[in-house]
Amino acid sequence: MSDQPAGGPRRGLPPIVYILLGLAALWGLQSQLPKLLGWRPSFPSVAGLNPTLPGGGSGARMNLAAAFPLQQNVPAGTTVSIDGSTSMVGINEALKAAFLKTYPGTVVNTSATGSDNGMEALLGGSVSLAALSRPLTAEEQQRGLVAVPVAQDRIAIVVGIDNPFRRGLSSNQLAEIFRGEITNWATFGGVDRTIRVLNRPSVSGTAKAFRTIVLGGNNFGTTANITTMVRDATTPMLKQLGVDGIGYATYGQVADQRTVRVLAIDGSTPEAVAYPYQRPLFYVYRNPADPAVKAFLGLALSGEGKKVVDTAIK
Repeated sequence: MSDQPAGGPRRGLPPIVYILLGLAALWGLQSQLPKLLGWRPSFPSVAGLNPTLPGGGSGARMNLAAAFPLQQNVPAGTTVSIDGSTSMVGINEALKAAFLKTYPGTVVNTSATGSDNGMEALLGGSVSLAALSRPLTAEEQQRGLVAVPVAQDRIAIVVGIDNPFRRGLSSNQLAEIFRGEITNWATFGGVDRTIRVLNRPSVSGTAKAFRTIVLGGNNFGTTANITTMVRDATTPMLKQLGVDGIGYATYGQVADQRTVRVLAIDGSTPEAVAYPYQRPLFYVYRNPADPAVKAFLGLALSGEGKKVVDTAIK
């Protein structure tokens, strides 16, 4: 029983004061606990779409608009050369046309021999920009290369138009196909026929992205039904699909093809926001960027350039 008379004055501090003191003590303990235990929190770094500002401190982020403003004039004779990902052929050609129209008298040379080959050409000094369909590796960044994101791409899974398989696949089923664990269309209710898998060569950035996104970083299978193409070229692969093949390509290269059919994955086709196989596309340059590179990226990243890119990948 309380000794305090009913209706009499309370003794001591109000309860709210004790609550506030308790919260303050807990806050102080929380802030000191990591030091007492010798622990520091670590957070995953944000990579890919926000490249580090060249010359900036640790964690500095590139303001693309400020780093590559749209040039009002570019000297005649300015030459830009690009090599790399076959996934960026459409983007390269569309931006080339826009650049030549905006800056008469300039020259843009384009090629597409695969992401890795483009990177070698850039490091060797034979091209100004590498078109890359995968993120830079740590080693490549250490060599002074900087990746600038220019588009968000989707990897489409394709079969020949005459393939009798008319359903979609789950992401797990697709991974099992490319690991060589499922080798017959009958497994999915299709015709009793071997699945002929057409894989892209190791120089392909799309192959590296596929391995990361679809296979979770695991290796492609080596079963007899899996063929790795010699060249990183989409058109020859599409021609070889026939009635039993399956392959993959950037969606922009197959969206309007009449000889192939794009399969839904987990119920989504590449047009869907929830489509699982998405990756950024980059232009890569050697730091510091020369005037020709600055001019080309300035156009590519401008409002008009973004419209050109969006049209090219649709």
